[in-house]
Amino acid sequence: MKIFIDTADLDEIKEAYSWGIVDGVTTNPSLIKKAVDKLKDSGKSITMEDYINEICLAVNGPVSLEVKGTKADEIIKEAEILYEKFNPVNNNVVIKVPVNTAMSEQDNNFEGIKAIKWLEGGGIPTNATLVMSPGQALMAAKAGASYVSPFLGRVDDYIRTKMGIDFGKGDYHGTSVMKRIEAAESMKLMGGESHAEMYRILQDLEIGDEGIYSGVELTESIIKIYRAYDFKTEIIAASVRNARQVREVAELGVDIATIPFNVIKKMMVHYKTMEGMLKFTADVVPEYRALFD
Repeated sequence: MKIFIDTADLDEIKEAYSWGIVDGVTTNPSLIKKAVDKLKDSGKSITMEDYINEICLAVNGPVSLEVKGTKADEIIKEAEILYEKFNPVNNNVVIKVPVNTAMSEQDNNFEGIKAIKWLEGGGIPTNATLVMSPGQALMAAKAGASYVSPFLGRVDDYIRTKMGIDFGKGDYHGTSVMKRIEAAESMKLMGGESHAEMYRILQDLEIGDEGIYSGVELTESIIKIYRAYDFKTEIIAASVRNARQVREVAELGVDIATIPFNVIKKMMVHYKTMEGMLKFTADVVPEYRALFD
């Protein structure tokens, strides 16, 4: 599995790259603005264009830069500007395009897909972002997207909010727990109802999102679809909130996980490892220490 770092903070990018485990970077306009503002607050002067150039130069792998338009022609124009401006720096720019840019029921749901199809046909690689369902991922692959980014954390948030569950941003959310809750609730309501009534009760009780109970399960569904039809689109597990999500998508065989800097650091921490280091260090005999003098 490849690991991308989900940040626009150049210090975080460089430090993570120094560990030898990072294969690419994903950004968005908000992350870039936050990073540039942080530099300006520290007294340094830099333009956003120069800052993006530095990110591209620092990374030996894909760098996702996002468009802001909502119509296919706007997306295509912005993508061409970003690609022509920044890809020559290190030949590593990928354009992030929302899979569906609609913001109301009246909007066209296929502007992003149309833009992806056009851009990929013109040799500009795309990352279909804000993917929340297997259907969206299927459409992105059909359009030829180089990458697709299911948003694990946001799907988890949606399902927990729907259930009225309080949670912190980094809290783990598991598929099996949701299914057990659903089963327990259905058992409480089942009595001597007819099959038709039981069917209605179970339909009303479904707590997932069209059969999807977590962001990890969304990723699993997309993997199954892509493997069934041999799509070449790579799957980037995005909106990752905790180390357990990373482990679970790695077990599924996802192509890439894009992970925030703080989550990457937490993946290396375990109390028993620290305890073992303290014990090993304390147990080194003087004769062994002398070997290094």
